[in-house]
This record gives sequence, C-alpha cells and structure tokens, in this order.
Amino acid sequence: MTYDADVIVIGAGLAGLVATAELVDAGRKVILLDQEPEQSIGGQAHWSFGGLFLVDSPEQRRMRIKDSHALALQDWLGTAGFDREEDAWPRRWAEAYVDFAAGEKRPWLHRQGVRFFPVVGWAERGGYDANGHGNSVPRFHITWGTGPGLVAPFERRVREGVARGLVRLAFRHRVTGLSATAGAVDTVTGEILEPSDAVRGTASGREATGSFSLRAQAVIVTSGGIGGNHDLVRAQWPARLGTPPQRMLSGVPAHVDGLMLGIAEAAGASHINKDRMWHYTEGIQNWNPIWAKHGIRILPGPSPLWLDATGKRLPVPLFPGFDTLGTLDHIMKTGHDHTWFVLNQRIIGKEFALSGSEQNPDLTGKSVRDVITRARQAVPGPVKAFMDHGADFVVERDLSALVRGMNAVTKEDLLDEAAVRREIVARDREIANPFTKDLQVTAIHGARRYLGDKLIRTAAPHRILDPGAGPLIAVRLSILTRKSLGGLETDLSSRVLTGAGEPLPGVYAAGEAAGFGGGGVHGYRALEGTFLGGCIFSGRAAGRAAARAVG
Repeated sequence: MTYDADVIVIGAGLAGLVATAELVDAGRKVILLDQEPEQSIGGQAHWSFGGLFLVDSPEQRRMRIKDSHALALQDWLGTAGFDREEDAWPRRWAEAYVDFAAGEKRPWLHRQGVRFFPVVGWAERGGYDANGHGNSVPRFHITWGTGPGLVAPFERRVREGVARGLVRLAFRHRVTGLSATAGAVDTVTGEILEPSDAVRGTASGREATGSFSLRAQAVIVTSGGIGGNHDLVRAQWPARLGTPPQRMLSGVPAHVDGLMLGIAEAAGASHINKDRMWHYTEGIQNWNPIWAKHGIRILPGPSPLWLDATGKRLPVPLFPGFDTLGTLDHIMKTGHDHTWFVLNQRIIGKEFALSGSEQNPDLTGKSVRDVITRARQAVPGPVKAFMDHGADFVVERDLSALVRGMNAVTKEDLLDEAAVRREIVARDREIANPFTKDLQVTAIHGARRYLGDKLIRTAAPHRILDPGAGPLIAVRLSILTRKSLGGLETDLSSRVLTGAGEPLPGVYAAGEAAGFGGGGVHGYRALEGTFLGGCIFSGRAAGRAAARAVG
C-alpha cells in the first residue's frame, strides 16, 4: 500500500506546527496542509499577545508570587465547573495540563529559545470564593516577542524538516473529506485553491483550481475553531447565555470557520461541548482593520467604571478583568449587546493594554528601549491611536459632553447624564479613605499590593472626575468572538474518539479543534494564557503519539 507521507497534518497554526515539529524529530515524513497562503503560517497564534499560563515559575518567584500545583489545580477545576458525562477526558486533560504548566513547560520552551517579559500579568481574577472561578495569583506570562515569538521556534523546526526532505508544505489546500480503508482513516481529499498574495489575515479567496487526494498512515486535525464564522457561533450559542448578540466583532480572521470540525464528525469523530465558547466583552473596533469586523480586546486594569448600555453599573464582582463569561452572561440579560468603560486619561495611560501582536510593537519587536519609552508615556502610542481614531472612543473635558458623545456613538439616547453622574460621584466619594464598602475600590487597593500591578497595570486610586487626571474618556465595548471551548473528543494521546468512546483509527486532533485537549479542557470557563499553551501541549502529544503509531 502506497502512502504519500507517514502523517498528514491539517492546519498550519501553532498546534499544527508543534505536532509537525515533533514528527520531524521522530524522523517521520509529513504533509502539512492549510487552506491559507504561506504568509499566514502560524494562524491565530501570530496575532496573539503570547500569554502563557505557568505555575510557580522563576518570573512569579521574582515578583514575590507564591504559587503551587495544588493552588493552580484548585483554580482550574473551580473555573471549569466540569459537570457532564463527556467531561471525563477533558478533566483528565486538565489535570495533565496543570502538571505540564507546573513542570516541564517552561524549561522545554526555554530550551527552544522562548523568553518571557519579567512582569507576570493577573488575568481572570474571579472575585468569588476560593473554590470558584479565577486565578488566585498572577500567572499570565507574556512571551518576549508576543505571538510571533512563540510561533518562531516551531516554524523553524518545521522548516528544518522541509530542508531535510521530511516535510512538504501544501498551502491553499482546503480539505473537504476524510475517508477510510479497512476501517482506518487514511485518505484526505479536497480542493486546491487559487494562488493568493493576500496579506496575512486578509481574505484570500475560495476559487478552486483543482483537487487533491493524499494518503497517510495517520491524520492530525489542527484546523482551529469557529470564531470567524458568526453563523456557526450563533448556531452553537448556549441557551444559558440567552439570545446571541446581533452585533459582534471578530477577534480572528474569517478563515477560522470551523468547517473541518464537521468534516471530522462526518468521518465518525465525536464532537462534544459545542455550546461552550469563550468570547470577550471588552471588544473595540480596530480603527485600522486587517480582516472583516476586526475587533481588538482591551486588557484592562481594575479601575475603569463599567456601565451597561443604559448607564447602570455592572454588579459585583463583574469588574474589568475579573470574570469574562460572568460578564457576558450579565450583558446578554440587559437587552443590549454593548457596555461602556468610563475612566480618565490617568487610568487609560497606565491600565489599558491592547491584546494582539500588532498592538504591542515594543514587545513583539523585542525592544527593551521601546518598552521603557512606552512606560514613560502618558498614554502608550497604540492606545493613543484608538483615542484619536477609534469609533468607540469618546474623549471630552466635561461629563455633559462625554455623555452626549456616548449617545452619539450608539445613535440612541440610552444614557441620562444625571444617572451616569450619580454612579461616578458615588464611586469617587469612596476614594477619600483607604476604607470602603465599594468592592471595586477594594479590588484596586488589593491589586496595588502586587508589585507588578503597582508598577505598570493599576493607577493609584483617585477620583475619575479629578480635573487633573483628565480628560474624561468613554469606550463602547462590544462582544468579540474568539474561542470555541468544545471540540473533537480525544484521549491523552490525542487520538480522536468516536461517539462510542473508542479511538477513531488513524485520526488525532490538537489545539482548538480538540477543545485544546480532550474536547474541552477548560470546561465552561478559561483562566487565560491557556489557549496557546493548550495548542502546544496537545500538539506535542498528537505529534509524539502519531510518530509512535506509524513507526
């Protein structure tokens, strides 16, 4: 029986690159397929901030953070809320991933040249009890070089495989089917799309110029999720979150369409937890978009006042950066799909970071001088660009003008100045003392007890209406599609399972297509820094297991 390769990997994002790199190390021959042109290698990971979840790392210890495997596992399980029969494998993946994050993850990446920004971020702080959602301590490690810096070592290893004659890169190959011989999936068929010089992230066209059929002993599906396909997002939207938003921004390019998941299902794969998904509530329209409906996520500090579309303050503990899906749940019950941050220039200058490699040129470019320059600026350049050009930003010297501008953005008179002023003034009164009944103000004081937040992420408590801290700023926030938390069900060797719980012969899956492991390693919620890490961990497992199987 003739094969074109030992293994075919479908998808040249981070998980696919990791799997291919591991196969190369084992001396296996690989065909790496992707529907996009070569300039999009690395997929969504290229656009990411490069955050990774690590436990008890040297960076944490230097920042006086006391972390442990037990604390991290407590946080993961309290966040995931596993409660379904099909959560058996996801839970085992979660336990294995925490082991990885607390063990060999950092030294393994370090050996490949990955380095980290010294200040550890604190994402998804939770705000509930010790067994509830959230990170008890800061664990968000930013890759030096952001997403491109994390992709680079795996792309290098893959290209070394090309030079050795072990890897064939087949871009513009769009998979449409998987088929089996004697019960084992061994054939991948599809369309060859027209060549494209489209810039990374932009639409590349879908006109077919031919077809292909390739055979291998094993197939690894690393095709990503559904975030660029709003129709599929709405079709799988969980009933517990109400009606899907009418207006959503896209945190990923349109080619993140989820269609390969259906193809795998048709071949016999079990696709579980479809209703679990991760969308951000702090999305803003990119003033300089790359793809359709291109949105950027604000990574906020804890100080902005968060108001719903009608000017009511969001309830405890739905503060900026505390509980993404809890906030989404609340927003969808308000009858509106947008909210507002209200703050001032002093807060935005210290507390706003923008997610994405292109929004952080200093970190992406690995420039210490630019990082220092950014820290000294009243408002970092990328944030200032949104203040000047962003359609969602209102900047005014007085509150009356600010509220008029907010209503002008939405073209609806939903906000009453007196009601907005009442919320802000009440909050500002709580700043006069180090004691407060306002739990957001308590959270601000608490954040500044962490050296990293005090240095670069949390402004000293002050009145929003303090004239010396102005101008005032309002930011309209929209729902930003990002990740599907469910996926193809896999065992700990990344073998795809059937509905009967048995391995589907010849098929493996990794990355977002596998729910970052097991078909949903995060359960209902994620802890941040766990998506790229999930691609790495599951991609490595898939590559190693497939290499053993075809040896």
